[in-house]
Amino acid sequence: MISYSYVMESMKYWLIEHPAMVSFRWSPTQSYGGTWWFLISATSFYVAAAVTLHLLLKFFRRRRAVPLGPIPALHSLAMSLISAAIFTGMFFSAEAEARDTRWLWRRSRTTSFEWLLCFPLGTRPSGRVFFWSYVFYLSRFLHLLRTFFVVLRHRRLSFFRLFNNSVLLIMSFLWLEFSQSLQVLAILFYTAVYSVVYAFRFWTEIGLPTKTPLALSFTANFQIVLLGFNLMCHVGVLSLHYLRGGCNGIGAWVFNSVLNAAFLVQFLKSYVKTHCHSQSIVACSSSKREVSMHASKT
Repeated sequence: MISYSYVMESMKYWLIEHPAMVSFRWSPTQSYGGTWWFLISATSFYVAAAVTLHLLLKFFRRRRAVPLGPIPALHSLAMSLISAAIFTGMFFSAEAEARDTRWLWRRSRTTSFEWLLCFPLGTRPSGRVFFWSYVFYLSRFLHLLRTFFVVLRHRRLSFFRLFNNSVLLIMSFLWLEFSQSLQVLAILFYTAVYSVVYAFRFWTEIGLPTKTPLALSFTANFQIVLLGFNLMCHVGVLSLHYLRGGCNGIGAWVFNSVLNAAFLVQFLKSYVKTHCHSQSIVACSSSKREVSMHASKT
């Protein structure tokens, strides 16, 4: 019988002690997708392919959804499991980095939480934490497939979806390229939300109702929680940058903050529109029930 200690040691090895993680180093020449040319080409291809597919379906006036079988459900399941693995790996990797470099933090009077918000100047993109940051970056390409599922099924393509996915892909690249501060907490927040949201999508794909007010607002409400934590952490980074003498990758952080602000504006517009639409559906259905009850009484 496999003991609990053996399972924990195995998980520890595969999550934080594997040689590929400990010796990882982000390099444009050795890391897949590590060049600016690859990032720009991949983002442009994603936008062009999604728009082209949407226009083709409109040109051929296809009204029925394209049957995709179990592919969307499997995609949601895979994204949920991958997000959970990244969250677990990043959490234990951050704990291991805090344990291994505690002596250095004591000299600089830096706490573990301050390190999560603000990397010291000169931090290089290497080690366990940046390995899981790299895995998160690669998982963004798998995340892009959902756009094509939505287009094929519902013939809908919004600017918000294209903008959101492109921004997150670019941000995850900048985290690695400039060893940007705040990325540990950001990845923990994103993967925690995505693991739950994609698990919910998986269950709806295999048969649970999807057009209820709960289903319509579930993803949006989780994203609001994420944005709230993200905003508070950005304030913390800015404070530490001026109080502690600088945070690593602050230039990339400023650029990401601008992208986050633009994303927040687009998200709020989309959320208000979706929320009002769901409320109108509920109001319409309730009014129909009242009319039918009145008709039955008369």
